[in-house]
Amino acid sequence: MKSLFDSVSYKCSKVVTNSYSTSFSLATKMLSNSIRQDIYNIYGFVRFADEIVDSFHDYDKPSLFEDFEIELKKSLTNKISLNPILNAFQFTYHNSNIDKHMVDSFMKSMKLDLTKSTYLTDQEYKDYIYGSADVVGLMCLKVFVKGDNSKYEELKDTAMSLGSAFQKVNFLRDLKADFDTLERTYFPNTDLNNLTEKDKQEIIKDIESDFKKGLDGIKKLPLEAKFGVFMAYRYYSQLLKKIKKTPALEIKSTRIRVPNYKKFELLTRSYVKYQLNLI
Repeated sequence: MKSLFDSVSYKCSKVVTNSYSTSFSLATKMLSNSIRQDIYNIYGFVRFADEIVDSFHDYDKPSLFEDFEIELKKSLTNKISLNPILNAFQFTYHNSNIDKHMVDSFMKSMKLDLTKSTYLTDQEYKDYIYGSADVVGLMCLKVFVKGDNSKYEELKDTAMSLGSAFQKVNFLRDLKADFDTLERTYFPNTDLNNLTEKDKQEIIKDIESDFKKGLDGIKKLPLEAKFGVFMAYRYYSQLLKKIKKTPALEIKSTRIRVPNYKKFELLTRSYVKYQLNLI
C-alpha cells in the first residue's frame, strides 16, 4: 500500500533528524504534532543534499549530487520517489505549497560547495546564505502558516533573518572544519589565518542584528510553531554567546559546542518564558 510506503518515508526523515542533530531534533519535538512531521521532511531533504557536498569525500560527489538532483526533480513532478527522504519531502512540498524557486535556490547553493571555496564579495556571501539558509526558513514558514498567505507575507523577512543568523553562527562554529578540511571560507574580506577580535565582533554584530529581527517574527508565529522555533533561537543564541567569549584565534582551532545538560537547561527556561507568555 502506498500509505505504508509513505509512513516508512516519514519515519526515515525523522530518523535522519534525530541522528544528525540533537539540537534541531529537540527543537522540532517542541512543535505541535500537526506540523512536526513536515519539518522532519524538510530537514531530511536539506541534510542529505548537504551531506553529499560536505562528507562523501571518497566518492564522486558531483555525480552523486547530480543523481540526487535528478531524483528530486522527478519526485516533485511525479509526487513519488523510491528514495524515502525525497518521497517524504515531495509530500510536504506539495501539501504546504512550497515555491519551486526555494528548492532551486537551495540546490544552487549546495552545488556551489562542490566547486567554490572562497566568497570574495558581500553579494556572493548574501546569495549563498539566501540559498543555503534563508529559503529553508521560508520552507518551514510555509508549513507553520498552513496556507495563510497574508501571515506568510508578514513574516517572511523575519524568517529569512532567522535563517541567516543560524547559518552565520554555523559558519563561526564550524570555522575549523570548513577552513582546514573543506578548504572553504564564507566570510568575505576576512583573513581566517589572522582572524582578529575586530573581525569577529563585526561578524557577531551582523548576526545579532539578524537575531533581533528574527525574534520579532517568532513572537508573531502561530501557536503551533512558536515554542519550537523559540527553542532553536535560544540554542543558537547560546552558541553565539560562547563564540563571543572565545578568543578570535581560538575559534579556528576548535568547534564551539553547547553541552547536552545546557540544552535541557535552555529548554526548561524557554518553556517557563513560553508559559508566562513572555515571547
